[in-house]
Amino acid sequence: MALSMASFIGMSVGSRELAATLSIQQVLFFRALVGLFVILALGRALLPELRGLKLIRLHLVRNVVHFVAQYLWTIGVVLLPLASVFALEFTMPIWVAFFAWIFLKERLTTPRILATIGGFIGVLVIVRPGVGMVDPAAGLVLIAAAGYGLSLIFVKQLTRQCSPGAIVVWMILIQLPLGFFAALTDWREVHVTDVPWMLVAGLGALAAHYCQAQALKRLDASVVMPIDFLRVPLAAVVGYYSYAEAIDLWVFLGGGIILFSNYRAVMAERR
Repeated sequence: MALSMASFIGMSVGSRELAATLSIQQVLFFRALVGLFVILALGRALLPELRGLKLIRLHLVRNVVHFVAQYLWTIGVVLLPLASVFALEFTMPIWVAFFAWIFLKERLTTPRILATIGGFIGVLVIVRPGVGMVDPAAGLVLIAAAGYGLSLIFVKQLTRQCSPGAIVVWMILIQLPLGFFAALTDWREVHVTDVPWMLVAGLGALAAHYCQAQALKRLDASVVMPIDFLRVPLAAVVGYYSYAEAIDLWVFLGGGIILFSNYRAVMAERR
């Protein structure tokens, strides 16, 4: 999970650099294209499992939801400070609990309800409606977080019958054509200087999702999530040194409320 956390930050930096010259649709396409080359080189052992087309409909639904969420999240990465993006993204555990209640019929526990309230307060602290213009990109990141939450429910279901490697391979195979057709709507000239950032974004995305699937296969979400919470302060440090982004006290206060609310909830469920 620590490797997944570092890879997500690497992916966000690579995506932001690419978005300076390419469209966001192209960023998603080239991220998946790099992943394709990796799985062609390393994924032969997964062929027997892939031929079985096990849970293929769930793979399709999961990746369409995830692709849309990625698109909205990448817009947020380009327009907002990295710390703000990751702080808002950590409303995802709230969405996971909500979707688990709807689709998996899991009970909404008191800690989860308190986490929802705390998370909502944290979001209000970060976006501060009524204090100037609320950035629409913040709303897009919140929608992306809901999409990631729903995607995570699907991944948890997939890990019961599919290996983490197969989940990642299907992600690349399904999202590559989606990214290609989307990129054709806003294609811009690609330069040689874009290639290193394509590798950073593509390898970061592949490693992040593979490590996350491995963690979910081996550990309960209540163990995994507290580790992932470290992404917010780490993203703030990366944003400060890489892009000279001011570390906003409101982001840390709101992010702290969101993280503490979720941390208390997952620790209560773990007990």
